[in-house]
Parts: sequence; structure tokens; C-alpha cells
Amino acid sequence: MRVKAETDQMTQVQPQGDHQEHAESHHGYTSGKDEYTARLRRIEGQVRGLQRMIAEDKYCIDILTQVSAATRALQSVALGLLSDHLAHCVAQAVADGGPAADEKLREATAAIARLVRS
Repeated sequence: MRVKAETDQMTQVQPQGDHQEHAESHHGYTSGKDEYTARLRRIEGQVRGLQRMIAEDKYCIDILTQVSAATRALQSVALGLLSDHLAHCVAQAVADGGPAADEKLREATAAIARLVRS
């Protein structure tokens, strides 16, 4: 199977559900925003390196090793974001109580399920 290289731009995934209430609020990851951005730029560089490896006909196992490293790096970012979300957004919703707390817990559970499946 031949893999077609994607453009160098990262595509933005639209969140599921209605998150407009957060449009002007502080997110859990805000204090670490620069670190997350730097990590994602490094991962972007890893992916570009993968594209080069394929273009240069590098050894399959070497490419797979780098794919694994990029995957682990993305998983690390995801776990950090999840931790920040639980500590900030979910904790605040639970402290406030009401239906918003139940919704935040359902949302967090769904996010964890997606991470486990990936």
C-alpha cells in the first residue's frame, strides 16, 4: 500500500458537543500553553521527518520506530491535556454542582474512552 503525504498544515478537529460556554473562559491547559505548543511543534517536526524518511526510501523498521515515537509523544500531550481538564474544568463543574457537573463527567469519560481505544 502506498501512503500519500499530507500537507504540512495540521488540521484542527472540531470538538463534539456544545462548548460555547468556554469561549471566553480560562481552560485547564492555559498555564502550560507554551509548553504544549512547543511539544506539538516538535511532534510536527517528527512527522515531517517521517515524510522525508519515506521519500528517501528508508528502512521500514526505522520508519516504524519513528512512528511509534511520534505516537507516544502525541499520547503524552493527550494525557497532559486530560489531566489539566480533569483538574480544572471537571473539578470546577463538580464543585459548582448541577447538570453541568454530570455533563462534564460524561464528557471526560467519553474522552478517556477515545484515548483508550486509540
